[in-house]
Amino acid sequence: MKEKTINIILIAAVLILILFSAGVKIHSTSTFSDISDWNYQQLDKINSTDNNFSFIVLGDNKNSVTVFEKLIEKVNKEDALFAIDIGDLVFNGEKHRFNFFINQIKTLNKPLLTAIGNHELMDEGRGNYYDMFGRFYYSFTVGENYFIVLDDADSKNIDPWQMNWLENELQKSTNYSNRFIFMHVPLFDPRKGERAEGHSIDDLEFANELNGLFDEYNVTMLFCSHIHAYYNGTWGRTPYIITGGAGAELVGNDPNHDFFHYIKVKVSEDGIKYEVVKQKGSEFEIMARWSYTVWLYIYAFFDINGIYLFIALSWICLGYYIIFVKKKWLIWNYRKKK
Repeated sequence: MKEKTINIILIAAVLILILFSAGVKIHSTSTFSDISDWNYQQLDKINSTDNNFSFIVLGDNKNSVTVFEKLIEKVNKEDALFAIDIGDLVFNGEKHRFNFFINQIKTLNKPLLTAIGNHELMDEGRGNYYDMFGRFYYSFTVGENYFIVLDDADSKNIDPWQMNWLENELQKSTNYSNRFIFMHVPLFDPRKGERAEGHSIDDLEFANELNGLFDEYNVTMLFCSHIHAYYNGTWGRTPYIITGGAGAELVGNDPNHDFFHYIKVKVSEDGIKYEVVKQKGSEFEIMARWSYTVWLYIYAFFDINGIYLFIALSWICLGYYIIFVKKKWLIWNYRKKK
């Protein structure tokens, strides 16, 4: 009776794994976000003729669960033309991470643009990012305002082709009143001193060269993230805002800098105003993030290897049933005779 119970439990466990594997594959197929050229589609939704409007800038949500989702709820209440997430959308570049992010922002009631961050590059993520979001750097206009989104996600510099493109874009932008630039990794780390290297572009010489280019073209505001905090100031003649508070772990306890937040920018004929909108943290964020991470790895394992697991487990279940259940008496008799 005891052996029969064990057999039933083992067979049931294998059958449950088979059903779970099949269920994950079905769920993945039915819910995975089949999107491409996301940023182009979002740009198409933005009214490019407005001269009086607001937009939201945020960064470094990094697959945050509770904080980022609460932040989205708050952004939904804002009267803003669009929002832009300037990198570290995900913890790493696996497709399932991007899919989780897409499912989160589906609740957003306004267009959301993205810039690529260093965490998007992990686990062959650059290709996954391109497949879903499109070009790594791009520009667009709204009224008398020129917007340039850059790719400095490798934290070293930007390649010569992008640099040439940037110079051409900055030249075009001189026909507009304002020039806003977005890039994930900041030129310098304000925590280390003026124009100092830290959690910023590794090549200090290049960072100064890029700063000089921004100064030359009188950039209105440079937005960066990467540092999980809020900072603002001026590098040379270029004003900057570092906004890395969209949900990733904070880097310190300074109430002047280390808090969850986003930036609301109001553009009008009277000028430009920048508002820091704080978001309360959640005591369950760390638990939610780790629980989600564990679940994601389990889910990804069964999704990627689902068909092989299904076949292997089916054979194991069948083999166990034949050898240890139906044919057990033969093995037992053989052992008794011996």
